[in-house]
Amino acid sequence: MKRLIFEAEHEQFRESVIKFMAAEVAPHVERFREQGMVDRELFLKAGAQGLICTWADEKYGGAGIDDFRFEQIIIEENMHHGDIGFYINLHNDLVAPYIAKLGTDEQKDRWMPGIVSGEKILAVAMTEPSTGSDLAGIRTRAEDRGDHWLLNGAKTYISNGILSDLVVVAARTDPDVKHSLGLFVVERGMEGFERGRKLDKMGLKSQDTAELFFNDVKVPKANVLGDPGQGFAYLARFLAQERIVAAIGFLATAQTAFDITLDFVKERRAFGKPIGAFQNTRFKMATMRAELDMAQTYVDQCVLLLNAGELKAEDASAAKLLTSELEGRVMDECVQLHGGAGYMNEYRICRMYTDARISRIFAGTSEIMREIIGRSLGLDERKLS
Repeated sequence: MKRLIFEAEHEQFRESVIKFMAAEVAPHVERFREQGMVDRELFLKAGAQGLICTWADEKYGGAGIDDFRFEQIIIEENMHHGDIGFYINLHNDLVAPYIAKLGTDEQKDRWMPGIVSGEKILAVAMTEPSTGSDLAGIRTRAEDRGDHWLLNGAKTYISNGILSDLVVVAARTDPDVKHSLGLFVVERGMEGFERGRKLDKMGLKSQDTAELFFNDVKVPKANVLGDPGQGFAYLARFLAQERIVAAIGFLATAQTAFDITLDFVKERRAFGKPIGAFQNTRFKMATMRAELDMAQTYVDQCVLLLNAGELKAEDASAAKLLTSELEGRVMDECVQLHGGAGYMNEYRICRMYTDARISRIFAGTSEIMREIIGRSLGLDERKLS
């Protein structure tokens, strides 16, 4: 279905992104998967091409374009023509906005040029070994020691955990106040900051996910983002964009799986004819086509609402829920239509299947998304009981 949200300048930009992903990412995917992470240089190359933080102010090296459609294109074409393990979306659209929107002028002057150039790779550390989506359960703590904060705790499942140079860490600043959290920027090389093992995952083999440990890390007051007691509110503020970023990626990978499978069923033959000629195949492909188009229309509308500053948490949660669930169904159908080939790692669809399983878990599980949407309807047990 024709998409109506893009203009000529967006499509020109899309062509440049496709060329970059095809030249700099796709040829190296197997090596990235074997080494368990992409090359650091890939971020530098993306920065030189103007693909990092297109929204950033020109004085920091960005294009100064306040239009999320350009970021949407980068996410989509990385999924189509690059590699899901290249977490440029995390860097650009999840972590950098914390620094750009909460940081002081001094902090932005210090960090944003390196962020935009790709020299400083970003990560955010919220999840802990004993907590998942429950931010109020965070145990990592930061104590005010006058001229610095003393940070202690552990984080797990941290994307860009090995490559990151700047990590935005959520930590409890008042043990007696449930939602009293602060956001602290921990820099590579700080004493007491240690990286644990690179975690062995079911999928996303080319993306580095790690454990992080903070043992009496002295974080300068100059590295605190905003009010050290308002971190919970800050995290909630940025969650809508995080979930749209996720939804864009889920839908793009589902579309890629569909395209791969459409080509496959036209070529693969059984009983003397292409398997695409069977009614079962036609019906399955037709259903997926209709569902993908419907979901794409919803996600595109959410992007326009994000641009206008009107995207609601429940709408972003719905996008995340629907696209992650749809991605799972599409991957399963596409593997089935590939037959035995779909179970072989040499086929991209097999790798995509395992990569996609995390989608219904991270950025808030499907169950949490349903809870958020349900509460927005007034169905909150805390208020109804």
